[in-house]
Amino acid sequence: MRVGPVVIDTPVILAPMAAVTDLPFRTVAEELGVGFTITEFLSAHALASGDKKTAGKMTASLDGRQFGVQIFGREPDKMQEAARMAVAIGASLVDINMGCPAKRVVAGECGSALMREPAIAQELVRAVVSAVPAHVPVTVKHRAGWNQDNRNAPEFACAMVEAGAQMITVHGRTRTQGFSGKSDPEMIRLVREAVPRHIPVVGNGDVVDVEGYLRMREQTGCDAVMIGRGALGNPWLFSRLREVTQGRPDPGQPTLEERLSVYRRHIELIEKLKTGPRTLHEVRKACAWYARGLYGCNALRLKVWDAPDLATARGFVEDYFTQLIERQRRLGLSPEGERGQMDATFDTDEAA
Repeated sequence: MRVGPVVIDTPVILAPMAAVTDLPFRTVAEELGVGFTITEFLSAHALASGDKKTAGKMTASLDGRQFGVQIFGREPDKMQEAARMAVAIGASLVDINMGCPAKRVVAGECGSALMREPAIAQELVRAVVSAVPAHVPVTVKHRAGWNQDNRNAPEFACAMVEAGAQMITVHGRTRTQGFSGKSDPEMIRLVREAVPRHIPVVGNGDVVDVEGYLRMREQTGCDAVMIGRGALGNPWLFSRLREVTQGRPDPGQPTLEERLSVYRRHIELIEKLKTGPRTLHEVRKACAWYARGLYGCNALRLKVWDAPDLATARGFVEDYFTQLIERQRRLGLSPEGERGQMDATFDTDEAA
């Protein structure tokens, strides 16, 4: 898939998720085969105002991998400055969030609130396009519409393309749905039919497994799929989709040993790239993700959440997986047997 001059070999994109898709998380996804990653969504106003905490979240992928930066706001000059900052750190594209349903974002007339103001949304796209070099495409992510009676995704997408957007990502829920109910693939299909063929359309919402990916592509005709919460503790989904999209057999679920190995890699990246008291919090989150659906995961999560330091938390997880692997061998269980509930336990809500 091409987005302007940007080539994405595997048509699977990691969704930008606030407080989730930091550099360690993105790196794990990249190493396991995702086609493209985007930073967590960042306030253009905060970036342009020099907020260090927000700027610290605008991170380039490691080893020269291409990546995108997602920004949100409604002030053209602030959006332009944030886009320039993204380009300065090497972003391959700049994505504008027009789909976030969070109250604090919508209260500022940003995110999905812009779907009620297509003219202002167009102004923002034009402003960002004018601020970045021609080789850096500007893209837009939005929802099906504001509510069930105002599902204007096809018209809105066309307006964004007219303003200069070179890729459209559609989450199949409305703003009022938030993350409840079901994503509607029909709205994504209508956007794909409405938008010029050379503009890629990415489908987003309720994809948590290989079957969901294939169903999204078939039902909507979208050019790629964006996956958010379905990847939490399950980055192997990206390696499975890489194989499937290249015509090779699905390698299936990872073993417990593979799960522990990637957990260790994730923690290694957190400890290397994070600093301060939040590091332990990030380790606790990762533990909850990677153990989800496994035997005894709730007890482990409680122990890790009470751990006073990184070494203790890591020790709990190492002991847990060692015992789980031994239990599996002793009882003769298959890897799938230990994780029979895994796919069902993932939250099916995608990022904003």
